[in-house]
Amino acid sequence: MKNLVIVESPAKCKTIEKYLGNDYKVVSSKGHIRDLATTGKFGLGVDVENDFKPNYIIIDGKEKDVKNLKKEVKEADTIYLATDPDREGETISWHIYDELKIPDAKYKRVVFNEITKDVVLNAINNPGIIDINLVKSGETRRILDRIIGFRLSKLMQRKTGGKSAGRVQSVALKLIVDREREIKNFVPKEYWTIEADFSTFKAVLEKYHGKEIEIPNEVAADEILEKLSKSFRIESVTEKEKNKSAREVFKTSTLQQLASTKLNFAPSKTMKLAQKLYEGVDLGNETVGLITYMRTDSVRISDSFVSETYKYIKGNFGDEYVGYVKKGKKNENMQDAHEGIRPTSILRTPESVEAYLSNDEYKLYRLIYIRALASLMKDAKTKSTTVILENNGYTFKATGSVLIFDGYLKVYSEFEDSEDVILPDFKNYKSDVITANKIDKLQHFTKPAPRYTESSLIKELESLGIGRPSTYATIVGTIKDRGYVILKDKKFEPTEIGEETTDKLQEFFSGIVNVEYTANMENDLDEIADAKKDNIKVLHEFYDEFEPLVERAFKEMEKKAPTATGELCPLCGGDLVIRKGKYGEFVACGNYPTCKYIKKETKEINEICKCPKCDNGMIVERKTKKGKIFYGCNNYPKCNYALWYKPTGDICPKCGELIVNQNNKDVCLNCDELK
Repeated sequence: MKNLVIVESPAKCKTIEKYLGNDYKVVSSKGHIRDLATTGKFGLGVDVENDFKPNYIIIDGKEKDVKNLKKEVKEADTIYLATDPDREGETISWHIYDELKIPDAKYKRVVFNEITKDVVLNAINNPGIIDINLVKSGETRRILDRIIGFRLSKLMQRKTGGKSAGRVQSVALKLIVDREREIKNFVPKEYWTIEADFSTFKAVLEKYHGKEIEIPNEVAADEILEKLSKSFRIESVTEKEKNKSAREVFKTSTLQQLASTKLNFAPSKTMKLAQKLYEGVDLGNETVGLITYMRTDSVRISDSFVSETYKYIKGNFGDEYVGYVKKGKKNENMQDAHEGIRPTSILRTPESVEAYLSNDEYKLYRLIYIRALASLMKDAKTKSTTVILENNGYTFKATGSVLIFDGYLKVYSEFEDSEDVILPDFKNYKSDVITANKIDKLQHFTKPAPRYTESSLIKELESLGIGRPSTYATIVGTIKDRGYVILKDKKFEPTEIGEETTDKLQEFFSGIVNVEYTANMENDLDEIADAKKDNIKVLHEFYDEFEPLVERAFKEMEKKAPTATGELCPLCGGDLVIRKGKYGEFVACGNYPTCKYIKKETKEINEICKCPKCDNGMIVERKTKKGKIFYGCNNYPKCNYALWYKPTGDICPKCGELIVNQNNKDVCLNCDELK
């Protein structure tokens, strides 16, 4: 074998192999192959006293994959490392290169933003090398997250009811907690408006003798109403044509936001679907990636896509609908390494590929397709009308608009939120006086800022410079999974433990767990990637400030008292409390260690049957550290009997072992006896 191509995802292998032909073999690393160990000081897997030298080990369960990769590499003349075109992908390539000890002369680094034949072949024909600065940035991010995550999570578990804390997740949680407290502390302020209702439109009171007017209460509103008649003089009518332009193609954050509001997709679901569309879909006559790489904060699009789309717009809608390239707002944090999210070809319409996609894949592809198409279409044109009406010195205003050219709205109107208010043609009025049907007073109260939705939280994180395209979905998912927040009516509300965790972190780490510090750290990582900062110096500066705070918190942070059950200890009469252990919660005496009473689990707590090994324990449902369910003796560690499958409670008549339920069949694992 001459040429070996290593990608991240197995889903890409067949597609790319078809493009490259018989001289190439494409294999997958199945994502990361290595990670930091959990040995050494604090279990960090990092030698903090030796310039943060990392100790990498093969990820549990990946040994066979690495062994197979080593064999493939040994047999190949040239190895193309073709992992994803971002910081994480560059880091995965470096881990493969380093773990497999690939000679420099034998490897090439290739990146492609879309999985189509022309792009893949072009990448193979124009290879580069691993960007070591990008790798250093990715490695620094991993070390920072490990240090902060391990140290703060251990602290939270020991001192509070919290499960974890992290560099970015804790700041995201703080935003939600702060917003909730703003809402609870908000004092509504009363105000009133006055509205004139005409047969075809409404006008609102704005000024009195040219000055802005505020109406604080009903008494003030009634005083104004007494001075008004139903006859209004048309003071002015202003008409102005306005252009309304389409938004640029999606980037990761905007895709997640619109998919959340328009398709009701969680960010994690959006990214999972987008990954499938990117990696390749079998269309019967070909397998091809339908969209470009979905982790990006760029909105740049290729000249070839622009040219193809202009031709498509002209042929399907006419010359008058051909627009221009939308640049979007330049963000100082933007990494313009690759394009925005778009279809790989505008000719693959959603309808033409619908039969090959699941319903949700189709919905997301259609959203991406229409957004990209609309971005290159002509601006819509509206005629905006403003009418000023005068009544006894009081000025009322009505505004509206009429769509006079649909432009990009020809395809995108269903995703626009605005609705046009159409005003009558005042030129047809014979008099400059118009009569209202009625004039109403309306009571209002000021409202606090709304709770964050998944969409608005991602938007806020991006605007604050926190996180990057590959992290938004993970951040949102983590704070939900940890029980720190709940989604109620699609809006985040912090739980009691979420507020407690935030308060404890702010008490001891307010200088680090905050928006500004986290955003600055993201900038440091970007500057490491651009070779503008030294990664070791960044780590030292962080750790020298962080570790003393952690040590102080372990000593001084008040530990949360365990929750009493209301029962008394049968041995000493003390209160029984709920404690947390290796296998979850249990009930024990609150006078520990003086009294070591532990309440035995009852039938209601998943007791299944008697333990066949020790004969005095009970088999109960347990969970591993990673949350995987197994079944073991409740006398552990005295008895270590355990099973992966749930016992039925019956005994095998042939060998005496427990019968378990495996794949919906009752079977003895010892002798394969079927019940």
